[in-house]
Amino acid sequence: MRKYVALSTKVYIVLKLSDTVNEEIRYLVHCYRFVSNILSIDLQSGLIITRTHIPSFFISRALQVRHCEKCSTYKPPRTHHCRVCRKCVLRMDHHCLWINNCVGYWNYKSFFVLVSYGTLASLYSTFIIMRCAFQKNWNFEGMLPVNIFYVICAVMMISLSSTLGTLLGWHIYLIVRNMTTIEYYEGIRAAWLARKSGQSYQHPFDVGAYKNTTLILGPNILKWAWPTSASHLKDGLSFPTLRDSS
Repeated sequence: MRKYVALSTKVYIVLKLSDTVNEEIRYLVHCYRFVSNILSIDLQSGLIITRTHIPSFFISRALQVRHCEKCSTYKPPRTHHCRVCRKCVLRMDHHCLWINNCVGYWNYKSFFVLVSYGTLASLYSTFIIMRCAFQKNWNFEGMLPVNIFYVICAVMMISLSSTLGTLLGWHIYLIVRNMTTIEYYEGIRAAWLARKSGQSYQHPFDVGAYKNTTLILGPNILKWAWPTSASHLKDGLSFPTLRDSS
């Protein structure tokens, strides 16, 4: 019991060594909570398709209507059935274990902003921790130097920053191409089949980098970083294509 008390005391001393670092880390934690709460609220805003009737514009335009055998309902373009949620999701990208929900049409921007903030916060935390590790040298009898403790934390934060940075870069690529993760892998097979038949393949929803970005993040650049700014989203049933822009 005394060992646990002594260890807890040492950890408490380490955490209290720099009030500035504590304030900055506390601020970052609150940012994480704030964005996560916004994301959690936004996840409930009509992510799942529940209607069983076919919209009139599908019939008026003589568009091909797809049906989901598992849901017994129609499937609009870019809609996929999630095995985990057991529902069809509009413009489904993937099922995310970290938010315990699907990332689809209504909450994709919130998810992207969350990943962006997480990456920036991780990089900032890494910088703060490394600065403390190399600028200060605290030593306590019977324990590792505190700068070594900060170096260990910095290694962990670098790993986290690299992971989040890779995820952020991947979704930036998808946004610029107006693709989802599912459509990317479907496009690989479609491109292979096109080359096999002597043709070329182009993603049908890629209408240009800037327009692709505004379709997902919104037309106002100043609101791209705000996760709840989603007034540009429509019904998620139809999307502009290359044929429309040509």
